[in-house]
Amino acid sequence: MGISPCLSHALTIFARRGGVLLLSVAICLPVLTSHAEAQEPRERRNLLEMLFGGPNLRNDRLYAPQRREQRMRRPPPQSPSRENRAVVRPSAPRKTPSVVQMRTTPPAPVEKLENARRVLVIGDFLAGGMGEALVSTFETSPAIAVDVRSNGSSGLVRTDYYDWFSTLPQFLKETSPATIVIMMGSNDRQQMVIGDTKEKYGTESWLREYEKRIDALIAIAKRSQVPVLWVGLPAFQSPSLTADFVAFNRLYRSHIEKAGGEFVDVWDGFVDEGGKFVTTGYDVNGQQARLREADGIGMTQAGKQKLAFYVEKFVRRHLDGASPDLTTLDGSNLPALTSLPALGIDAQQVRTQPISLTDPDLDGGDVLLGDKPAPRLSVTESPREKLTKRGLMDDAPLGRVDDYRMPALGETAAK
Repeated sequence: MGISPCLSHALTIFARRGGVLLLSVAICLPVLTSHAEAQEPRERRNLLEMLFGGPNLRNDRLYAPQRREQRMRRPPPQSPSRENRAVVRPSAPRKTPSVVQMRTTPPAPVEKLENARRVLVIGDFLAGGMGEALVSTFETSPAIAVDVRSNGSSGLVRTDYYDWFSTLPQFLKETSPATIVIMMGSNDRQQMVIGDTKEKYGTESWLREYEKRIDALIAIAKRSQVPVLWVGLPAFQSPSLTADFVAFNRLYRSHIEKAGGEFVDVWDGFVDEGGKFVTTGYDVNGQQARLREADGIGMTQAGKQKLAFYVEKFVRRHLDGASPDLTTLDGSNLPALTSLPALGIDAQQVRTQPISLTDPDLDGGDVLLGDKPAPRLSVTESPREKLTKRGLMDDAPLGRVDDYRMPALGETAAK
């Protein structure tokens, strides 16, 4: 059966179009690559590589496709529900400090000896505080005992309130002290009754009478024939008080030293470098502490202890170091030294007197080995002795370069 011309023409047109379509697909096939390879840059080849061929070198790591990492988003924290919510209680604070401070317990008081040497402290409120501190200072010393007889508002002016001139002899009889410590004057800036007249503070009559009372109190204390100490007054917060007590300390020092006693100066312990009153200063341990009360007059416990520190040195010196840790080394404390008879082989040995190593007769000679006669003394000084002792040098020989003497006239004429 034959094919009609129209059908043959249609098949021919369809074949041509199909071939064109297949050719187009074949040409575009290399282009249909992955999106990553289509975006990949390639190196350009030069003319020689295109004519003779050559490898198209690439840095695969440099031109490798970049991978995008997706960031993982964390879900927001969900607040726990009321049912699942746990109650967290804060931890209790530590009761013990991080640094443990080792504190040693103070030594316990010891029992005083029957023949303990006693220290009598008399005066006003400053003397009372100082006496308390002295008691604690010597509480470990069995050979020293402290007796405090003080009256806070007393002094040398108001004898109608408290009369030290009548009470001190009684205290001396009761205690039989080995040392007497006096500290008073803080209450004496006031009117004084002299006979039938009332004398105002600071006048000449007032000062003369005050000096007489100082001498009278020292004379009563000296009846016991023991060392007497007068402790000076410290600085006070009031400038007027401080100025007056400076003058008081001059009187105390001059009169106690004239009577053969000693003055204990405590002024520098309660002022600064400029001589001004300080509330806080160094205590007996070298640490900063509050020394005075808020009124600028009274003493704190550290201040009382500092007053006692000044007095303690004088007391120990006068009591010859009476302390529990000191013993006197005399003939009564030494053991009995006896010579025992020789026993055994030692009994047959002949005892001879020891011979000195520097004895010339040790080897039968009269001089020691290496002995040299004493050098002869020369009256004439050597050049070295002249230079070292008197700073003089002999003249250089004539004609030497260091001979600076002027030639004589005859020598110059001859030349």
